[in-house]
Amino acid sequence: MESAAAQETRGAEAPRPSAPPPSPLAHGSPTGKIEGFTNVRELYAKIAEAFGIAPTEILFCTLNSHKVDMQKLLGGQIGLEDFIFAHVRGETKEVEVTKTEDALGLTITDNGAGYAFIKRIKEGSIINRIQAVCVGDSIEAINDHSIVGCRHYEVAKMLRELPKSQPFTLRLVQPKRAFDTISQRTRSGKSPVEAKVTSGRETLRLRSGGAATVEEVPSEFEEEASRRVDDLLESYMGIRDPELASTMVDTSKKTQSVQEFAHHLDSVLGEFAFPDEFVVEVWAAIGEAREACG
Repeated sequence: MESAAAQETRGAEAPRPSAPPPSPLAHGSPTGKIEGFTNVRELYAKIAEAFGIAPTEILFCTLNSHKVDMQKLLGGQIGLEDFIFAHVRGETKEVEVTKTEDALGLTITDNGAGYAFIKRIKEGSIINRIQAVCVGDSIEAINDHSIVGCRHYEVAKMLRELPKSQPFTLRLVQPKRAFDTISQRTRSGKSPVEAKVTSGRETLRLRSGGAATVEEVPSEFEEEASRRVDDLLESYMGIRDPELASTMVDTSKKTQSVQEFAHHLDSVLGEFAFPDEFVVEVWAAIGEAREACG
């Protein structure tokens, strides 16, 4: 996928107190300045405004890469010197799938602004055998039922609950791509992907609700614990969500026992209805990360 084409994106740096950040398109555009946003939806709106498109045209963003690279997805944190590339809608396609096994082999995430998309396809799975389905595709509808506006865990649940041995249809939107050999140009004539990118000591943390905050770079423990929790989210729920994992790790710092942790999770993340065994696993994973990092 990466060698075929990189969809159009628009990059932006995280906003600073002193200067607004630049932003280019992934399939090729000048760099723009984006400022005045406090959460993901506002970021998308500002990028869309800068490039004269609708916010709904943006499927997802990647950091410091114009490619459809799921390892570089924009999550809940942006380094103050990161470039943001916004990947926009390309072609729409429909595929028919017959669920011959309980699991389709999909990992779902979302962009925080209404679109759920495919982050990972398990090798050898049902979906892996359908060449038209690709990592980065946004899931727009299941059996002609629009799922735009649904969170990733809701989409994953719908797919899990589809009956076996019965065909169903997925309507997908792939990111717009351009050939990787075409250089991305900024107003200075330099490619944004060739620009020197460094990590600051602070990051901008974006939340689906509430204002963005500038925070210290996550500690080794926080990064390791969040990674382990995100892995558990994938194995239990079929989703990946670094922001959600980070929120769960933050919640654990305020608690002294798994019972207290479960109570706090219910108060801040009750809509997920996490099963008890999952909460116990998360508590254990965070404890193991703490021990591993000293």
